[in-house]
Amino acid sequence: MAAFAARYRESLALVGLSNPYRRNAGGSLGQAWRHLRRSGPGLLAYLAVNMSLPRIAGLLSPGLGPLARSLGGRGVPVVTVEDVNGPAFAETLRASGAELIVTFHFDQILSAATLGIPPLGGINVHPSLLPHHRGPMPTFWAGMEPAPAHGVTIHRLVPRIDAGPILAQKAVDLPRGVTVSAAARLLHQAAVPLAGEVLPRLAAGTAAEWLAEALPYRPFPTRATLREARRRGLRLFDAADLRAALRARL
Repeated sequence: MAAFAARYRESLALVGLSNPYRRNAGGSLGQAWRHLRRSGPGLLAYLAVNMSLPRIAGLLSPGLGPLARSLGGRGVPVVTVEDVNGPAFAETLRASGAELIVTFHFDQILSAATLGIPPLGGINVHPSLLPHHRGPMPTFWAGMEPAPAHGVTIHRLVPRIDAGPILAQKAVDLPRGVTVSAAARLLHQAAVPLAGEVLPRLAAGTAAEWLAEALPYRPFPTRATLREARRRGLRLFDAADLRAALRARL
């Protein structure tokens, strides 16, 4: 997000950060309990590194994170999104004058009504070669394949998870032994120049798109799947990911 914001800071109208612990999703305790029952403590540690740690670090040193620096003091509103389809955010989005929504790892499904507010709708950056590995942890499922193939896709947002028409896609070679967390960061970074190809075409009305048949949704892994991942040597995060989370403070 910081790299994207730095590249397009003159065009940004609004930055919305989803609250992963919002009340309508069960709050922090409700979500932690669901993840613990399904996936065990290993996944909770992964989620803490990738979701909680950047927020805690941001509270300790507000305004010093890479996203804040990339905005360059331009006064772009940064809001916490509790309900992306609620009336409060709809009013904020309309007031911003945004022409296009761009989402990075956003954990709320946008309704058709919300997507209809900006004239150009919305696009999403997904760190997999869609239609493969739809869902919240695509780099995990890609790493579990017999021959892992990583990549990034930019697609139109529709009211179905990772199922909109594809606008651009790129295969990306990742280092051997890369963690699930690091793979997601590297693929999102690879999406920034790819977005540089898509956005002008969207603005000009010349963007080509194709609809791939949606493959099965890949949810958060179960305890058994995480045990199998450990057996294969696939790691969710390491010390470098901890440091990256601290640097990425929100």
